[in-house]
Amino acid sequence: MTSASASPASPPRPLPAGRNFGLLTAAAIITSLGTNGAMIAAAFAVLEAGGDAGDVGLVAAARTAPLVLFLLIGGAVADRLPRHRVMVAANALNCVSQAVFAWLVLTGDAELWHMMLLTALCGTGQAFFAPAAEGMLMSSVSGEQAARAFAFFRMSMHGAAIGGAALGGAMVAAMDPGWVLAVDAAAFAVAGVLRAFLDVSHIPARAPGGGLLADLREGWQEVVGRPWLWAVVLQFSVVVAVVGAAEAVYGPLVARDELGGARPWGFALAAFGVGTLGGALLMMRWKPRRLLLAGTLCVFPLALPSAGLAIPLPVAGLCAVMFVTGVAIEVFGVSWMTALHQEIPEDKLSRVAAYDWFGSVAMVPLATAAAGPVEALVGRGAALWGCAALIVLVTAGVLCVPDVRNLTRRGSVRKIGVPEPSRGSADAESSLGGLG
Repeated sequence: MTSASASPASPPRPLPAGRNFGLLTAAAIITSLGTNGAMIAAAFAVLEAGGDAGDVGLVAAARTAPLVLFLLIGGAVADRLPRHRVMVAANALNCVSQAVFAWLVLTGDAELWHMMLLTALCGTGQAFFAPAAEGMLMSSVSGEQAARAFAFFRMSMHGAAIGGAALGGAMVAAMDPGWVLAVDAAAFAVAGVLRAFLDVSHIPARAPGGGLLADLREGWQEVVGRPWLWAVVLQFSVVVAVVGAAEAVYGPLVARDELGGARPWGFALAAFGVGTLGGALLMMRWKPRRLLLAGTLCVFPLALPSAGLAIPLPVAGLCAVMFVTGVAIEVFGVSWMTALHQEIPEDKLSRVAAYDWFGSVAMVPLATAAAGPVEALVGRGAALWGCAALIVLVTAGVLCVPDVRNLTRRGSVRKIGVPEPSRGSADAESSLGGLG
């Protein structure tokens, strides 16, 4: 496969310096720092209130359930209303819910139903925020520098996630978890203020539609009318669920029984985080010509952690596997965002992003819930090898879709608000010339 990478001797080109891109990146870093610490704090808040592992799982599920239920509605709303207003409203909801959560924990009045309800409100906010944020990010950049901007944004997010988890863990060890939740509430407040200053004047006013159901139907038609899009969404509904089961359920168990405890698993997860940073740095320079071919080939390594846990590999080997996986998922992630930015009309970006998010999270609760019974039925090793095999099979299946193999990067500048037609496999193939 060829690439349109810049010559090593050429000086690096600056990232898009647009005001919107800067505000979105700064706000995302702030909320990522707060949220990743708050996830640790919430679990310890449940335990310190007298809950057990099952209660921690209930609180986590309370966040996921409304995310699945409201994502598609959130996408339709974000394409109907100014996206920055949807983002600010979602941030306000998250700020208030986390502030109340923090207050209840600090006063010792938090009960399980309180924590589940407040966490569910956070998940609802995320369901409306995520499609609006993705659409806003894609409309904030244009031209051939879009891929570098997406890589930089993702690198910033991953760095903040690593830092937030480390800072949150240290704060929980040193003080009441309620203070970490309060910091998260403040982070949402600051991010909401930043996002209120986003400029949407470059985005044409959207004509009134035929209602929410019509908007959802239009978004669905956008997805099913593009084979490369629905194929990858279906692929990741399986991949994300399988990876979630392997890493959230089996990984800690293997670490406890085979690797010496939680610390080695922490090292492996840290290696994955470092790999995502490395992958984002790579994608700031590398521009694969066939976007989805490069990205989909990099999904195969996602089977490696499950296989490594099934063996199981020693800690050093598992860390190496996780690092490679982190690099690979970033190659896919940046390629995927670039393809969506290039091919999807601006006025449908949030609805398409909602269907994409929905496909990625819908099967995760089922997979994690089924992980224990499957282990009891076939054994942990067989379950992990099955996870690896599923990833390989669905990824190989996606490569059978011609548009996935042939979708080609275009160098022309995208004009915001002007829909670009999707290219089918024949058109994409003709644009490849002799590069095949």
